[in-house]
Amino acid sequence: MPSQRSINEAERLVQAKLGGISIRRERMAAVANIYRAASAVRQHLENSVLRGSDLTWTAFVVLWVVWVWGESETRHVAEEAGISKGTLTGVSRTLESRGLLRRTSHPTDGRLVLLALTEDGEEFMREVFPAFNDEESFVTSRLSEAECVSLADGLRRVVLQVEEEGEDRRRSLLNGEEPAPRRSGRRARG
Repeated sequence: MPSQRSINEAERLVQAKLGGISIRRERMAAVANIYRAASAVRQHLENSVLRGSDLTWTAFVVLWVVWVWGESETRHVAEEAGISKGTLTGVSRTLESRGLLRRTSHPTDGRLVLLALTEDGEEFMREVFPAFNDEESFVTSRLSEAECVSLADGLRRVVLQVEEEGEDRRRSLLNGEEPAPRRSGRRARG
């Protein structure tokens, strides 16, 4: 479903709003388009191949992580999937109730939980992933293979920059202070 405003219109509005403000426009455009592309791709995949499986993007990513890495501790799955452990708990319980995922206690540390795909989960991923990849091919069809390789490499470097340098940068921006705890966005009750 296309958005109400085109990407070209959004870029024109940003240009008009920022006028003479001194910024690195090419960097802003890169980050804005990373976000736009991720949102557009996620929405397309949820509304196409994942809709038929009644899966959210997050549930699919959890299945993907466990499929690729094999049985893993929940903290590692959450980190690899880019979600909180609380979100993973809800998603993994849903996937477990559907018979796709198995949750078990760690053999030596009962405080830890391990996730693994069931046989049905393995079969499901073998069946669904080719359709998922067809849609990955669809959303990148305006790019040549060389452009796909270049884009993947560029995005990998963005991720590495944040992974390798991000913590030091955050500390610097906060003058060595710890960041405030995340809030839900709601104001505290007075």
